[in-house]
Amino acid sequence: MQSETRLIARYSETDQMGIIHHSQYVNWFEVGRTDFIKKLGKSYNEFEKEGLWLPVIKVEVNYKSPAVYEDAVVIKTRIKEYNGIRMTFEYSVYKEENGSLVVFGTTEHCWTNKAMKPISLRKAAPNYHGQIETAYKEQ
Repeated sequence: MQSETRLIARYSETDQMGIIHHSQYVNWFEVGRTDFIKKLGKSYNEFEKEGLWLPVIKVEVNYKSPAVYEDAVVIKTRIKEYNGIRMTFEYSVYKEENGSLVVFGTTEHCWTNKAMKPISLRKAAPNYHGQIETAYKEQ
């Protein structure tokens, strides 16, 4: 499964050169990831209420071409790796106008409880584990 999320680059995300500041792309990855998770049927908020956390443990960002204020972009998000405890999301951000690649990268996560102890989603939430595994295998 691949999810597509559209957003418009905001003025507050630009730097002195008038381009999107490099740090903002990690925020855009989060927008894509939370939308992806929600499209599977449960929001981050619902997971957290159930005591399940998905903290980021690694981020990789590769910059290709700049985005600027008011660019419409599409964030394509998919699961790159999943083993029931850890999962890696892969992101590609494109300008909607011409399809040019702006940035791509990954975030690695680990399912934990509130105490930040790693847990197996397979055991803690078997139904949702099945949905994630299906989305991962459908690619």
